[in-house]
Amino acid sequence: MKNDDKASISLKKIICISLIFIFIMTVAVAATNTKLNNVKIILASGYEMNVLTSKKQIAEILDENHIILLEDEKVTPDLQEELSDNKTIKITKKVAEEIEAPEVEETSETISVEEILKTYDTIVEKIVVEKVKIPYETITKNVATSGTKQDKIVQYGVDGLKEVTYKIKYQNEKEIEKKEISSKIIRKPVDKIVEVRNTQVTTRSGGTTVRYAGKWSYSESELDLLCAITAQECSSSYNGALAVITTACNRTQSSKWKSRGSDPLSQYKAKGQFCYSIDSHWKKRLNGNYPAHVKQAVIDALNGKRNHNYLSFRARGYANGVNIGGNVYFNPM
Repeated sequence: MKNDDKASISLKKIICISLIFIFIMTVAVAATNTKLNNVKIILASGYEMNVLTSKKQIAEILDENHIILLEDEKVTPDLQEELSDNKTIKITKKVAEEIEAPEVEETSETISVEEILKTYDTIVEKIVVEKVKIPYETITKNVATSGTKQDKIVQYGVDGLKEVTYKIKYQNEKEIEKKEISSKIIRKPVDKIVEVRNTQVTTRSGGTTVRYAGKWSYSESELDLLCAITAQECSSSYNGALAVITTACNRTQSSKWKSRGSDPLSQYKAKGQFCYSIDSHWKKRLNGNYPAHVKQAVIDALNGKRNHNYLSFRARGYANGVNIGGNVYFNPM
């Protein structure tokens, strides 16, 4: 081969290599100038994903990551809009109004993307424990034979109490979902028992016996006596009256005081303890001469309600302790 031909071939190689080098550098420069954005995509399920993309339009970014909007879903910003400064794309479920509402005319008021995103706050889940009342049931028993019939309460009902654990979802600080996940009974309800009868089944001290919370039974006259003694000790308020009868109930469970009586009325009658054996002022309160809240407090206590754990009380100014209704409650040393 001649020297001229060899020189021509060498020149062509140099030109070819130079063109390839220029092409590679151009591609590298173009790749260097392409800006990648770190974009957060929040799916309707709440799952968050971060992606790197050079795309600007929302539709292109979703398509690039193989994300397809369902019919009941919408995206913020809109598909045809470009990525906003916060670099966040949020997919949410459409509410019923958005699906069924007719088209409305556009207004001149403009809303920024940031303001739209504020209306789609993250859903927060909380575990909440609540105490729920268990209503008592009323059981009616027909024990009448013939003749005139009447209803008689033989056991007062007491509501039960249960502790219920809920999982509650909040959005924008508003409750959007509430599900019960567990429950635990703290106190079982006591049934109210009503007998339909025409004769008195059981009597004691001249009245029909009523059983309270399945524990103590008193006739009408005995209940009236309980209320009269309670009212003489304190009739100023419901809590004050409840505190008095609670003391007698607490003593029936105390090893020190139980010998004086196994029920509240026996404790009331114990010598030198309550007003029954000290003076006769309580007698003027018999036959219902006491406020209605006193009777309610006595019935509630007989059915298990308490408002303290003390075993003694004195008039205010004669002892140190907790003041309830004007009396000071304490546990003796």
